[in-house]
Amino acid sequence: MGRNQTLEWAMRLRVALYIAEALDYCSSEGRPLYHDLNAYRVLFDESGDPRLSCFGLMKNSRDGRVTQESVVFSYGTVLLDLLSGKHIPPGHALDMIRGKNILLLMDSHLEGNFSTEEATVVFDLASRCLQYEPRERPNTKDLVSTLGPLQSKPDVASHVMLGIPKNEEAPPTPQHPLSAMGDACSRMDLTAIHQILVMTHYKDDEGTNELSFQEWTQQMRDMLEARKRGDLAFRDKDFKTAIDCYSQFVDVGTMVSPTVYARRSLCYLMCDQPDAALRDAMQAQCVYPDWSTAFYMQAVALSKLDMHKDAADMLNEAAILEEKKRGGRAS
Repeated sequence: MGRNQTLEWAMRLRVALYIAEALDYCSSEGRPLYHDLNAYRVLFDESGDPRLSCFGLMKNSRDGRVTQESVVFSYGTVLLDLLSGKHIPPGHALDMIRGKNILLLMDSHLEGNFSTEEATVVFDLASRCLQYEPRERPNTKDLVSTLGPLQSKPDVASHVMLGIPKNEEAPPTPQHPLSAMGDACSRMDLTAIHQILVMTHYKDDEGTNELSFQEWTQQMRDMLEARKRGDLAFRDKDFKTAIDCYSQFVDVGTMVSPTVYARRSLCYLMCDQPDAALRDAMQAQCVYPDWSTAFYMQAVALSKLDMHKDAADMLNEAAILEEKKRGGRAS
């Protein structure tokens, strides 16, 4: 894949459909509506499948400013970004769509490798999403039913289309009745926790590594480089350097790794900064809500902050999650 790799047409259509399905799920399941939807909220997980960042989920669904119609309008702007590869003001795009100038709007990096018929359907959908009158915009079900039939290459995995190598370096899962992580955390044994995090590597990030489609290739390279430097420092117990490198990775923000938060959390504990450690452990939980390690790290940070009852609750919560996961594997 070249440095200026561009998203192929089939992948753009897949991104459009997956986001539409995620929005439809939010509205049909009575989940909180999504807010501040834009291209940077669209992320790729480790399999290369498009997802919506969990940071856009509204905590309070009673927030009157966000309606399904306004989310659909924002979705229209994301469609424009996907088709054109750049940010075009909606009004300007609408004029061009009305004037049948859609080929001028298309991303030149595609070099004509797309279906004009399909592009016309998607531009038409974008223009309906961007209507001034909210009631004239389609609902989320319409988005899914319009984009579903356009999908091609259903058998090609997303990571293959994106040219992302699949992370295969997961070590085998140890089959112990009592988890070593649980034991180390209950004993507040930071050295043992460090060993476990080094051993586990990134196997728990499966499906949570997220990468924005805006200028993703170069940013990904730089971030993974920073993470690799952090991993080396972490392994060698140079915790201050590890914090610096992991912070470079985290601050770019196009890729989210719960393991990096857990590792940086331990680094902060080693450097006697339990507040920062707790923040990172909570962040890991936000990215990966059922991850026992995120709860264990919170338990250790809470103990360091002398919040022993909360720490005990967290340990208990983590053990329950581990038990569930073991049960799921056994069945």
